Amino acid sequence: MMGVFSNKIDREELKPGDHIYSWRKAYIYAHHGIYVGDGKVIHFTRAAGQEIGTGTSLDWILFSSSSRSNTGTICERCGDQSKLHGVIMSCLDCFLAGGNLYRFDYAVSPAFFFAKARGGTCTLAASDSSDDVLHRTKYLLNNGFGVYCLFKNNCEDFAIYCKTGLLVVTAFSVGRSGQLASLTAAVSAVASSPLRFLTTSVSGLAVVASGMYCIGRYVSDIGIRRDVEKIPVESLVAKSSGQEEPEAATETVERSQR
Repeated sequence: MMGVFSNKIDREELKPGDHIYSWRKAYIYAHHGIYVGDGKVIHFTRAAGQEIGTGTSLDWILFSSSSRSNTGTICERCGDQSKLHGVIMSCLDCFLAGGNLYRFDYAVSPAFFFAKARGGTCTLAASDSSDDVLHRTKYLLNNGFGVYCLFKNNCEDFAIYCKTGLLVVTAFSVGRSGQLASLTAAVSAVASSPLRFLTTSVSGLAVVASGMYCIGRYVSDIGIRRDVEKIPVESLVAKSSGQEEPEAATETVERSQR
C-alpha cells in the first residue's frame, strides 16, 4: 500500500513504456513523460524549464516566482535542449531536472483513486501493452503532438495518450490531465458548490468541499469520462497535419461503467 502514500520509485525499477513524472517548483506541478529505455525519456514541452507555459503574459508571473530547471549546464548526452519544444527525447537526468522519480499508476481501484488526493498521479483507465505504448511514443517523437496547451494538450495529456490511446473529443472540455482536473475540481468545490450554503460550520464546509473535490476529480478521470475515443496514433497525426486518415482509424471506447 506504499503506492497510496507515494509513487516514488528507484531507477532500477523502470521499465520501457512506464509513464513517469517529477515534481517541479516546490510540488506546484509535475512534468510527465514516457520512459523508453536506455536512460531516455520522451516528453512533450513548450521549452526546457517551461513545461507549464501558457503562451500568454501569465508566463512571466509563473516563471518569475521560482528558479528555472535549466541551470545553463549543457548535458553531454542531450546537448543544449533549452530552446527545443514539442515532443523531445532527453536523458533521465535532464527530464528529472534534479527532482525525484515517480511512476504514474494505471487501472487503479476507485478506493485507491480517492485515497490519492493529489491529481496527476494515477487513473482508473487501463494502460495498453508496452509495445503499443512505445509505438505511439516514438511515432509522436517523429511526427509531433500538436500545439502545446496547458489546459487541453500538456505533458500529462501526452503521456496518458501514449499509454491508452484515448483522446477527448468534445471541443469545450479540458484534456486528460489529472493535474488540471484537480485544479478545476478544487475551484468548483470552493466557489461553485450550492451545497456550501447548507452548512455554516467550519467542519461542515470542509466535508462539503472535500466531497465536491473528490467527485469532481472522479468524473473528470479519463477512465470514467464518456467524451473520449480511442484513436490510433497514425490517424491522430494525419488529422493534425491535414492528411487523409487511414481507413477505420477511429475506434470508439466501450466502457464497462456504462
